[in-house]
Amino acid sequence: MQQVIAYVTHLALGVALLACFFFTYVKFTAYNEVELIRKGNRAAARSLCGALIGFCLTMASSLLHNDTLLVFLAWAAGGMVLQLSAYVLIAHTIARVDQAIIDDNEAMGTLLGGISIAVGILNAACMS
Repeated sequence: MQQVIAYVTHLALGVALLACFFFTYVKFTAYNEVELIRKGNRAAARSLCGALIGFCLTMASSLLHNDTLLVFLAWAAGGMVLQLSAYVLIAHTIARVDQAIIDDNEAMGTLLGGISIAVGILNAACMS
């Protein structure tokens, strides 16, 4: 029974952290991903999905390599900061990236999503 409680606790915390990241990320970017996705904007969907996957990779690695919920929370917070920092760096490095997402430039959305996943993989690997 103790394993079931640990599983449910970790899963609930992980889902809550994912929701927290989702709402933070969509408020942090210069465009409204949810509104754009509702209109069929694939670039926004790819970019957001990449950020979510990148963040989840950090959380998954933290769960595998740490014993306490406090350490898990700390790594999740670090993963959030890293993903948001990656977005800021890209937005300031690539000219008009935000407008490209709004204009549904799928290549740009794929690039943003891919960079977010790559950052998540690197962050997750650094925990091992």
